[in-house]
Amino acid sequence: MSEAALVVIDVQESFRQRPIWAYGSSPDIVRQVGRLVDAARGRGDLVVWVLHAEPGTGGVFDPASGHVRLIDGLVPEPGEPTLVKTSHNAFTTTNLQQLLTLAGIRDVTVCGIRTEQCVETTARVGSDLGYRMTFVTDATMTFPIPHRDLPEDATVAEILADPRTLANEEIVLRTEYALAGRFAAVRTVDEVVGAALAGARG
Repeated sequence: MSEAALVVIDVQESFRQRPIWAYGSSPDIVRQVGRLVDAARGRGDLVVWVLHAEPGTGGVFDPASGHVRLIDGLVPEPGEPTLVKTSHNAFTTTNLQQLLTLAGIRDVTVCGIRTEQCVETTARVGSDLGYRMTFVTDATMTFPIPHRDLPEDATVAEILADPRTLANEEIVLRTEYALAGRFAAVRTVDEVVGAALAGARG
């Protein structure tokens, strides 16, 4: 039995409802995640789906909105758990650790949205819990981050025009620097899929 799991974090319709979606770092996020899922299934790894919910807020992450669901093109197979979290990381408000423990999982690969937020935080917590974490950067997605002094109701145009805004490329680079050698092995989709195929042939 495989001791590895793929955890897909927050690749959900909620994000597509925001105007900033058009300026995301990975327009092909669904395809990239799909490649990882196919490789994990082919190797017999556990695949876990995680969604983020903010009940009672009235926003796009409120389950009442109907948007707290996987983006079209991603479909769990029977037996693949779907968890709903209310924290940034996928462990604190779900039974993810229990699922991984019962399945004998030691190696956890993470991908999803957002690169520096829920995916990175899950990698950090998972590492502290003793899992060998792999962070697949090009199967994550993020968006420009406005400066803390910019009004909360700033438009996308105002965010993009502000020279203090942190660009996608900077976010990704900083995230990789923070994780590599500390909390996770940083890999590409091609590397992970290639390793899975090599293992299947072996």
